[in-house]
Amino acid sequence: MKFTVEPWAPEYGTPTGAELEETTVVPEVDIEVPARDWAPIAPMGPGADSVLFVDGVRRVDANVWITQPDGTATLGLCATFAAGAVHCDGRAELAASEVRRGLFTAAAGAEPIVTHHADYQVRAVAGSTPEELWLGIQQRMGETEKEIAARYAGDALVVVDGPLSGAQVRGAVGYVKTHHVQYLPPALRPVLGRLGAGQRTPLFLTTTAWSRYSWYLRLPGPADHPWASVVRCEAPADLETAAATELANKVTLTLPRFASHGHKDPRAPQNLYPIGGLERTLRRRLGDQGLLYRSLRAAVPR
Repeated sequence: MKFTVEPWAPEYGTPTGAELEETTVVPEVDIEVPARDWAPIAPMGPGADSVLFVDGVRRVDANVWITQPDGTATLGLCATFAAGAVHCDGRAELAASEVRRGLFTAAAGAEPIVTHHADYQVRAVAGSTPEELWLGIQQRMGETEKEIAARYAGDALVVVDGPLSGAQVRGAVGYVKTHHVQYLPPALRPVLGRLGAGQRTPLFLTTTAWSRYSWYLRLPGPADHPWASVVRCEAPADLETAAATELANKVTLTLPRFASHGHKDPRAPQNLYPIGGLERTLRRRLGDQGLLYRSLRAAVPR
């Protein structure tokens, strides 16, 4: 029996699903080169000297039930979320940090919850299922990330941890560590297995509610199977093809030097060192969860 061991610590799952979903969107793969000429690309050059990594974290402080006038109760989440950025130009420095809280609920007439240690402003969401509430937190965190990325657009290579969304920051790059969908057609998938460290695939374009360029690149690290150490990057589709190609080359030349190692990060090599450090810093700034929970309990009307 032949097998390999996933480098990620088990509590973080795997960077690639056991079976990737087939996309229902047909990608345009003749963007940079014709499909018949697809092969690993190894850019040449020094990479970016100045890089801004943007990321966010979120946490549910308490589940709450909001009683309606008719006596029914609607679920809500009191949550804290944060976004920030670390600037790397030979040294790593925290450039921005925003911590916000909210009462995420679809309850009509909901009011802010004020406690001794923190206030939770109402953040309306469309539904009351745990998935819809969690998505509301994710969306607000993403909006905060975009605010931060927009401040630095043009001053540095901006890398946002996670996929981009429709309201994109021009020039920013989305960095996707985990794979759930298979975007490439079967004929082009073998190219992934041929990628060496610091190499990328040609560009391809996908269009759903919005369009973006994408490419896969392999970081330095284990290469025991085709998806090992592979990440996907995204760029706004409003770039000219030549500009998108230049950006993809710059990113491919830059990110490998930030790849983490297994003895320092449980999600190596995909969880880049600046992103891992930023996550730890932001989590420390969320506040003491136990204290906030007790404050929420104490604020319940008697």
